[in-house]
Amino acid sequence: METRHSSPHFIRCSKRESYHRRFWTKLTILCDTRTHLIAGCLVRPGPSYDFKDWPRVLVEAHRRVVFDQILADSGYDSEANHRFARHQLGIRSTVIACNRRGCAGLPTGTYRRRMASHFARKTYGNRWQVESVFSRNKRLLGSALRARSAGTRQQECYLRVLTHNLMIVRRVA
Repeated sequence: METRHSSPHFIRCSKRESYHRRFWTKLTILCDTRTHLIAGCLVRPGPSYDFKDWPRVLVEAHRRVVFDQILADSGYDSEANHRFARHQLGIRSTVIACNRRGCAGLPTGTYRRRMASHFARKTYGNRWQVESVFSRNKRLLGSALRARSAGTRQQECYLRVLTHNLMIVRRVA
């Protein structure tokens, strides 16, 4: 999420050293691909690595919705994340394994190696729907956050997630 209303083009063209180039608010979500309802989310300052957010968001979503499979992008690819999803929560995880991104050889770890050799491309094709959720959220609610401090930006992101879910429920009803 953008922290200011200034366009990225303006920030790039300005010759000033800018706060906007280095930090932003990072929203990690887990959504249902059928309904586009957001089941779990985490808001943190960016830039940061995605794979650390996996257990917390997955547990939060698992309390609300029963998932049998989860699709994630390559930022969440780690053996520990696959093991956590399968052993702790009983959820099958599908993530693009390292060799799909051009790494030499098979990845290490039982689940990552299995995914590299038996990748469910058709199932993984539904992962794009989370991008649709982000697009809808930014299109309807705006891409820039109005809050100025980190704490209030975090609250604003959580309110946006709640508003997103309420708009979907209202539309269905």
